[in-house]
Parts: sequence; structure tokens; C-alpha cells
Amino acid sequence: MIYFDNAATSWPKPDKTWKAMEHFMRNIGANPGRSGHQQSIEAGRILLETRVALAEIFKVADPLRLVFTSNATEALNLAIHGILCPGDHVITSSMEHNSVMRPLRFLEMKGVELTIIECSPEGELDAHEIEKNIKHNTRLIILTHASNVVGTLLPVYEVGEIAERYNVTFCVDAAQTAGAYPIDVGTMKIDLLAFTGHKSLFGPQGTGGLYIREGIEKVLEPLTRGGTGSKSEFQEQPDFLPDKYESGTPNTVGIAGLGAGVRFILSQDINNIRTREEAFTHMLNKELKSIPGVKVYGCDDAQRQIAVVSFNITSLTPSQVAMELEETFHIMCRPGLHCAPAAHRTIGTFPQGTVRLSAGYFNTEKEIHYVPEAVSQIAARSRRGGLSHVQAR
Repeated sequence: MIYFDNAATSWPKPDKTWKAMEHFMRNIGANPGRSGHQQSIEAGRILLETRVALAEIFKVADPLRLVFTSNATEALNLAIHGILCPGDHVITSSMEHNSVMRPLRFLEMKGVELTIIECSPEGELDAHEIEKNIKHNTRLIILTHASNVVGTLLPVYEVGEIAERYNVTFCVDAAQTAGAYPIDVGTMKIDLLAFTGHKSLFGPQGTGGLYIREGIEKVLEPLTRGGTGSKSEFQEQPDFLPDKYESGTPNTVGIAGLGAGVRFILSQDINNIRTREEAFTHMLNKELKSIPGVKVYGCDDAQRQIAVVSFNITSLTPSQVAMELEETFHIMCRPGLHCAPAAHRTIGTFPQGTVRLSAGYFNTEKEIHYVPEAVSQIAARSRRGGLSHVQAR
């Protein structure tokens, strides 16, 4: 099996990830922050050490400003629902995932004004269009760091400068970039950074978080309220981080795995990971574009995108191509709309979608070259009128 679906979830994980989870389940197992015994204290230490590792990777000065959630979707909902009220104005792009679009569309029905900046067919955003649409009531700018459809990086640095200049809260969806691309929340002027643990951070599913810049917690309402293990004598929610946003028993076993995954990234150096994946992206773009009947989408520049490449083959649906890649060549990828219909409208592939190949750190150069060979065979067979006799190499 050749796995090219890392944009959905990374696989395989470093051995350290599952070993850390097994260690927790076998040797610790207790609830952090709810007891004073040794096991509970050790569980709490796991949470803190994971925050410290995440703070290092995102260049956050205070690890307690990193709040754990179950995934990036929950983190984005916390940011969106916690900031916006009826009468507020929010700006986003046409390349957003439904984890941004659906909460915004819901709030639009409740009286929040929504502006969607149209990106180019390559998925690129002009930061000046953001600035031109800022109003007196603009409360939030929210952007994906990189498209999960075509991999194009959005101009986070430039938009961060604009948001700071106009005193507008800036939220970044880093689901596709956290762990795969260097992120400095201070330099990028990011107020809220939503991330997931199960993709390029090499953690398990069910983990993620939100970075909250100092001062934002004064206006950011929590999604849930309840037991935190702190200030138990009060029936009101604590107002300090991270407890204000972390009610209920945490996914400590998952966070143990996430911490191990992040420490693996730190040991490899995220710049080395980025260089490796950039080279993979360049190879895929170049080789796929050379195949007759294949259309590749996006900016076609590995330096301006992450390791996500979308394509279609003339006269075949994405599902047909993906099925043939799996059944004949044992290549796992993802066809369709990728939970981002607005992005597909932007690049002109709605409602059919695309075939998405997403390489990861653990892929090999041999695998990278094998995939275009397989696509070439499928495209050639399609041109001759059928797929039934395509053979794996």
C-alpha cells in the first residue's frame, strides 16, 4: 500500500506517538488535575509537556495560551462563536474548508455580516482585497493558512499586518500547515491559531487546539462550561487560561501521543520537513503536468504551496481515478470535494471535485515517482476507451 492521503490524516505515525499512548494507558491512566495522587500529577505533567512542545513549534512565549480541543473544527468553532455577535462583520476567503464556512453561514443567518473574498483559480488571495473590505464593525478576519484542495499558501504575513493595523482579530486555520510549515504567531501577527493533532503534527485523531493571544481571552467566550478541576468552590467558570476553555475530562491519552508527535518534529527540525515535502510537491507537479489528458490545479509552485496536489483526468470522474489507483496500483488518495465546495467553485471543479494526492514526511522518492506512472497508465487507457486492462507495474 502507498499512502497519499496525509491531508486527511497522516500515516504512518512515528513509533514514539503510539508508544507514548501505550505508556499512558499501561502505566498512568489517571485523570489530570482532578486528584492529588501521583498518577494524576503525572497525567497533568503530560498535558503541560505537550503544551510546552506546541509552544516551541509555534513560537508561543506562554504554553498556557494553548488550549486543547478535540480537533481543528472545534478550535475554529470556539474562535468563531466566541468572537462574533449579531451586527459584527467577518471577512474570509473562497478557499475555506467547511469547518470555517459552516459556522460562518450559521452566524450569517443570526445577523453576522459575512464577506467572502474571491481567490484566483489557482487558489491565491490578494491581501489588498482584505484591506479594502474592512468596515467599522469588522471584528474578525479568518483564513486558512493553506488550501486543503490545492495546497496554495495564503498571504498570512500580509493579512496579519493589515489586521493589526486596523485592530481586527486575526484567526488562522492551520489544519494543513501545523507541523509541515514554519509558524511564528508573533511574526505573523496571529491572534488565534487553530490546529489539529492528527495531520502533520503526527498525533492521533481526537486531538487539536487553539492558540489564544494575550488579551483575546477577555472577549472570547468559551464553547462549553463545566468542571475544570480548578476553583471548584465556585459555580462560575474560571476566567484564566487554559481552564476557561477546557471543561471536562481531557483526552489525555491522545494528548500524550500528540506531545510525542510534536517532539518528533522538533527532533527532525520543521525546516527539514518542509524542504523534503517541498521537493515531493515539485516532483508531483512536474510529472503529472507532463501527462496527456491530465489537468493539475493550483499555483504550480512548490515554494508557495504545501504537499497537496489536485488533478483530474479528461473523461474520467475523480472517483473512477481514485478507485483505479487503489485497486490496480494500491495507491490511497482522496477524490471529491474535500469538504471545501467554495474552493472547488473557485478553481472550477465543482461539483465533480478532483483527485487529491497529499504526500507526507514518511513517503519516499520512489513512491513519488510511482504515482505519476500509475496516473499515466490510467490516462492512456482512458484515451483508448477503457480502464479494465490497466496493469500495475
